[in-house]
Amino acid sequence: MNSFSWPQLAAVSASGLLAVAALQLCTFLVGRRIGRYNVVDVSWGLGFVLVALVAATVGDGYGPRRWLVLVLVAIWGLRLSWHMHRKSAGEGEDPRYVDMLERSGGNSTPVVLRKIFATQGLAQWFVSLPLQVSAVSGPTTGIGTAILTLGVLVWAVGVVFESVGDRQLERFKADPDARSRVSGHRIMDSGLWAWTRHPNYFGDACVWWGLWLVAASVWPGAVTVLSPAVMTWFLVYATGARLLEKSMVDRPGYREYQERTSFFVPRPPRTPESRGHS
Repeated sequence: MNSFSWPQLAAVSASGLLAVAALQLCTFLVGRRIGRYNVVDVSWGLGFVLVALVAATVGDGYGPRRWLVLVLVAIWGLRLSWHMHRKSAGEGEDPRYVDMLERSGGNSTPVVLRKIFATQGLAQWFVSLPLQVSAVSGPTTGIGTAILTLGVLVWAVGVVFESVGDRQLERFKADPDARSRVSGHRIMDSGLWAWTRHPNYFGDACVWWGLWLVAASVWPGAVTVLSPAVMTWFLVYATGARLLEKSMVDRPGYREYQERTSFFVPRPPRTPESRGHS
């Protein structure tokens, strides 16, 4: 195929939407059976892998880019889902979902489906629009090849930050004697966590900006820019970093950690001298 196809995009988008709807319904049934709905976090990465698989098989755009996107999404999404499975196994319900359902009138089936599973499914579909458009677009050529390469590099940076950050935090939590080297309190501030207070969220954002660049390597992929922008907004404001910090700010040593460590975009930690002159 040599050009973008609206009918093909409609077919890919509809198939992707049906796929995530089926996944979210199955996840809801599992959650109801085990008595906790945070299992939806495990299906978050899987949903994107599913959409990428549907796009690669239903779409008839440039073949090498279709399968490249599937591989990139699968590496990111399967790792994330496995991490969330290990993180939540044996744990109770996530307080975020308890609070959300209490504020929405209880945990009746319609409320749970609407507030948790339908919302997440629609988010998966919307954020994955670059994958869908890429799957029905023509070949990447010329300057587009450089843009695609840049996208893969940004994606790789994101995967490293997210996976390494998760692993470092996991090791820290497993060590009952771990303490901040600066404050002496139980605050993770080493490794990537010394450069940004949220290396996992920053990495997640990079992954989706990288995938958008891959899609933007051919027209009209660039017009899907709202997808990574919305993902970044969720990671920073709606359900990610800002919300997490509200629950952490009163922890001993955390305010000092905030003063010396970048909030989101990594940079070298501030010394007391540099903080005094900033």
